[in-house]
Amino acid sequence: MNLHTLIGEPWRDYGLLDSGDGRKLERYGGYRFIRPEPQAMWAPATLDWGADGEFIPGSDEDGGGRWYYDRPVPAEGWPLAWNEVRFQSSCTPFRHLGFFPDMAPVWESLREQIADKVEPEVMNLFGYTGVGTLALSAAGAKMVHVDASRKSVAQARANAALSGMEERPVRWIVEDAAKFVGREVRRGRRYDGILLDPPKYGRGPDGEVWRLEADLPGLIANCRALLDADSRFLFLTVYAVRMSALAIGELLKQAFADLPGTVDAGELVVREEARGLLLPTAIWARWRR
Repeated sequence: MNLHTLIGEPWRDYGLLDSGDGRKLERYGGYRFIRPEPQAMWAPATLDWGADGEFIPGSDEDGGGRWYYDRPVPAEGWPLAWNEVRFQSSCTPFRHLGFFPDMAPVWESLREQIADKVEPEVMNLFGYTGVGTLALSAAGAKMVHVDASRKSVAQARANAALSGMEERPVRWIVEDAAKFVGREVRRGRRYDGILLDPPKYGRGPDGEVWRLEADLPGLIANCRALLDADSRFLFLTVYAVRMSALAIGELLKQAFADLPGTVDAGELVVREEARGLLLPTAIWARWRR
């Protein structure tokens, strides 16, 4: 299996300015923030970062910590844009800022995959605040957006309104992703594409427990049952686990062995503006027709 790198380039409202010594400096619109980045093992281009705020991790390696600010930052967030999509960014308690900018090359790639279909049906599992859902909706897809967090789905709907896309055909589903997919299989549904970004660990709205290593194979098998020879893609990203891109690539290769198309895998990276250095952020695998 070939491994590939999907490179996130800077755009008007986002850029990786510098990185090193276990941290990264990013711009989000008019604000600059420092966040921890264990993979930035090199020295930064400069020590003069001048950020508006910094996330300082706690002693809990599973995600504790808090934000500290050197300048005022709107607590309610501020608007950003990616192509046609408008959305609210804010400093969340989980160290990120309400969306995942390294996914931009994925959104571009998936839009190309469905460009020749009229209103393709696409599902976004663990869809969070909906930027990926809206990126595909803007390209003509009929979307099903699934997330277990009522707050995240409410923010996704607010982002749709901010984008002027509240009338687009999007089903907003607050439910455990694995349970919803299982029910779609029993209904005999099919999709043209599935995008999924499962967490390492999570709980559904009714107390369902999700553990990535144990539950991912079953979810992939059910996703496969929702796709057919005329479908276009399944794209899987994995963050924050000790797992190989080859491992999830082989998982998809086995699950999709009976469909025409190709399976590949690799890393998501973001290009640093200071030196052009590539900072890895996640691993991915995909099947595409």
